[in-house]
Amino acid sequence: MSSERGKDLAQGSNEDHQHSSAAATPSRYESQKRRDWNTFGQYLKNQRPPVALSQCNCNHVLDFLRYLDQFGKTKVHLQGCMFYGQPEPPAPCTCPLRQAWGSLDALIGRLRAAYEENGGPPESNPFASGAIRVYLREVRDCQAKARGIPYKKKKKKPSSSKGIDESSSAMHF
Repeated sequence: MSSERGKDLAQGSNEDHQHSSAAATPSRYESQKRRDWNTFGQYLKNQRPPVALSQCNCNHVLDFLRYLDQFGKTKVHLQGCMFYGQPEPPAPCTCPLRQAWGSLDALIGRLRAAYEENGGPPESNPFASGAIRVYLREVRDCQAKARGIPYKKKKKKPSSSKGIDESSSAMHF
């Protein structure tokens, strides 16, 4: 009886160890989401006066995104710069480095998910606000113009039933 129990405990602890080691090594996405969430939380705590997560709104999120710009690595030419609109400028300039639109977009996606995973109600998610979407769209468009490469949303191919029917009917003889 005790050897059976010992055997069960050993197997159980082995299974528990396997589950805990898998849980101990989260995916890259989950790790980044946790880091982003902690960074945002620290940002709110450092505000004067500190802001509780329950009091956070889209303006705090927008301020956070602007704050992050100082750590950006993407050169965004200003309208007065002689390289404005050039995808590959021939020389350096003094235009600021900013966060790339794609990085901000991905960050907001992770924070939006983290907010709800940490108990925030979806209907009051500040990361899902229309103001955030507008800001991201403006950043995207501004950066695209500064690089001279317009952002083109990938459109779904229209299903022209005429062309598809003709080609598919020809194959079904």
